[in-house]
Amino acid sequence: MDIRDNPFRLGFGLMRLPKNEDGSIDIPQVMQMADHFLEAGGTYFDTAYVYDNGKSEEAFKAAVASRYPRDRYTLATKLNAWLQCHDEASAKAQFYTSLERTGAGYFDFYLLHALQRNNYMKYDEYHIWDFVKELKSKGLVKKWGFSFHADPALLEELLTLHPDVDFVQLQVNYADWENPGVASRRNMEICKAHGKPVVVMEPVKGGILADPIPEVKKIFDAVASDMSYASWAVRFVASQKNVLAVLSGMSSLEQMDDNLRYMKHFIPLNAQEMEAIRMAQKAIEEDRSIPCTACHYCTEGCPQEIPVPEIFAVANRKKGSPHFRTVREYDIVTQGRGRASDCIRCGQCEGACPQHLPIIGLLEACRDMEA
Repeated sequence: MDIRDNPFRLGFGLMRLPKNEDGSIDIPQVMQMADHFLEAGGTYFDTAYVYDNGKSEEAFKAAVASRYPRDRYTLATKLNAWLQCHDEASAKAQFYTSLERTGAGYFDFYLLHALQRNNYMKYDEYHIWDFVKELKSKGLVKKWGFSFHADPALLEELLTLHPDVDFVQLQVNYADWENPGVASRRNMEICKAHGKPVVVMEPVKGGILADPIPEVKKIFDAVASDMSYASWAVRFVASQKNVLAVLSGMSSLEQMDDNLRYMKHFIPLNAQEMEAIRMAQKAIEEDRSIPCTACHYCTEGCPQEIPVPEIFAVANRKKGSPHFRTVREYDIVTQGRGRASDCIRCGQCEGACPQHLPIIGLLEACRDMEA
């Protein structure tokens, strides 16, 4: 099945799957979510070798591959040359592990994962570009590309060096449309100029735009109070040209059904709605909350084991409520782990952050929450 033949543009992102109390993935709920998604006409599932230490790929096998014929879905997964591997052999072995975990037999879409300035050379060093081309020639991969978290200049360079890339996965949302650290609009333009369709990730910015700041809520409610805030974000990116699929990392059946409600028979944003988006963008630009998506890439190699996303979440809640019990919450999230004051300014976190946040400086500002 070729997704280009399917007008249904919503993709099921498997990065933030629902969890049980013990931290394991709630497989029965994922099954229900997959059933609703497929019944509505969806086909595109997106996972990665490193998501949930492989549990995401295993959840896909349990919820989809073991229950549906292969022609009912398309599957994308990713090879990460800078996490959970140490040399060329271990990097390439990820492909075969992913095949086993997912039970898919082959991948419709295969990606070099999360290319940034500080890691993209690993894919050259380990000869991964040639490796995925070889996999495609063997029929184990139908389309290949890369997910990207860097500046437009690097994107231009990569697409010039690798003109046979089939597609690119970009972070695109209305909050990052003109954000110089993410450059959603400019990166979209570069892909279009090179003739590369785009798979959109983080349309709701890790859930931030599903529960935006009060100023944004007021703007959207004035236009359509019956629309979820997540729907504004997803419809914005789905209204852009050259979009192959819009991934939504849904964490519950309720979120799935909300997305299906407006994406099954998708209607692009009209002029009034686009003006509301522009007003929301302006309100976000004036806000001073920390736009962390809690992807936890920054914590993977932190020598001090500082729970950066959790600390930033406490700081944002403090901003939103003058009566928030900051010290108590801060102590809870840092118990048995590093605190903001333990940062040794090594820079590992800033190099890994897809949002390009100045984490070192932000942590320093968070020290005032310590008792």
